[in-house]
Amino acid sequence: MTTLSHFLDALDSYQVTHGHNFKLSDHDPNDDGHLGLHKQDGKKLLKKVKGLLQTLQELLYANQTRSLLIVLQGMDTAGKDGTIKHVMSGVNPQGVAVTSFKQPGPTELLHGFLWRIHAAAPQAGRIVIFNRSQYEDVLVTKVHPQLLENEHLPCATNTPEFWDGRYSDIRHLERYLTRQGTVVLKFFLHISREEQRERLLARLDVPDKHWKFSPADLREREFWDSYRTAYEEAITHTARPYAPWTIVPANHKWYARLVVIGTIIRALRGLHQVTPKLAPEIAKQIDDYRTTLRNEKQASHSKA
Repeated sequence: MTTLSHFLDALDSYQVTHGHNFKLSDHDPNDDGHLGLHKQDGKKLLKKVKGLLQTLQELLYANQTRSLLIVLQGMDTAGKDGTIKHVMSGVNPQGVAVTSFKQPGPTELLHGFLWRIHAAAPQAGRIVIFNRSQYEDVLVTKVHPQLLENEHLPCATNTPEFWDGRYSDIRHLERYLTRQGTVVLKFFLHISREEQRERLLARLDVPDKHWKFSPADLREREFWDSYRTAYEEAITHTARPYAPWTIVPANHKWYARLVVIGTIIRALRGLHQVTPKLAPEIAKQIDDYRTTLRNEKQASHSKA
């Protein structure tokens, strides 16, 4: 049985902190860490890490000096919603929020592309999960450049300088957030084209999954190679030690969830947070508060 520490150590191979020479082809979406894990073993380990995540999240919430931003990206059917569900099940929902960034509306288009992103960033003590994110503006718009016509931009958008500027803006926002105490973790859920085909077929073949299917899924599938290139370029330009990317092998959903939660646990452990101490004036009165509450119970029994 793989130990938790052994599994957490294996996560290094998925992290990209410098984009130089990054290639998606170097990462296998079928990878299982070469740990000999089977699905049942993975479920047991997942239960263990969820308990640890809950403890670490409580410390984050109690200290209110740091925060965590989780960015989830991936092709259609990569498993973003399922991953969020499993991460959320291991934490106190009071300290977590999920923001799903849809196509920007008229008001959002009148602002810079990072305006709504910054507004949704986590406050101290909280975890925020972005289901899609600022990266849509260097992914979807790169594959479908005609969308940029709606953004009220003053410059040409069909130049390398334009895209370099967007990558630079994203890096600067993420660096700013980290200086304010936010841990930024970015995940690319990496599935193969064949795995996507099978998941789309499941949405058609299983009646209970029909609601998940959209004709747009098939239309966007035609741009598979373009999206793959866009992701590769985005990761290359924005992977930094202060905001690393994790390339999650996502053909096996159970393993992908383990990798995401394990990476979060490692980051929160790295904060070395402890239970905050009571304010001195309150600590001095602990015995008095305890006595007051016990006397209250005794008084109610006497009246009865």
